[in-house]
Amino acid sequence: MSDTKQANETPREFALQRIYVKDISFETPNSPTIFTEQWNPESNLNLNSSVNKLDDNTYEVVLTITVTTKAGDKTAFLVEVQQAGVFAISGFPDNEMGHMMGAYCPNLLFPYAREVVSDLVSKGSFPQLLLTPVNFDALYAQHLQEVQRKAAEAGGSETEQTH
Repeated sequence: MSDTKQANETPREFALQRIYVKDISFETPNSPTIFTEQWNPESNLNLNSSVNKLDDNTYEVVLTITVTTKAGDKTAFLVEVQQAGVFAISGFPDNEMGHMMGAYCPNLLFPYAREVVSDLVSKGSFPQLLLTPVNFDALYAQHLQEVQRKAAEAGGSETEQTH
């Protein structure tokens, strides 16, 4: 019976077609005076990803990384990188496609974005900035829990309103 089931299933296919930088921004609003400041930086990292469906089985996934670093109350630099990839994906059930788009693809893009951020910061004459690895699986699971929590709250408030 399992042979029949496997024969009817669409084969799973995953192919990375292209990785590219979609957008870059690097700002040093307080240069050159920032270079004379005491260097005890505080950095804030913001991650985001988005998906654009290009056709039935082709998707563009864009990982956006924004790093804002301050020395005291002055912004030393702000760097934003949109690292993108085109992926051909087919044969995965809907419940697995979310994970592919929200965790697996961003995980593949992150090392490229990390390198771009590091290069830009160094070229801006600042000490090297190496972003720590990110667990996109955990971030995706956290996102799903938040969506479920909001859905439960919305469902609970609708139930209360109807009674």
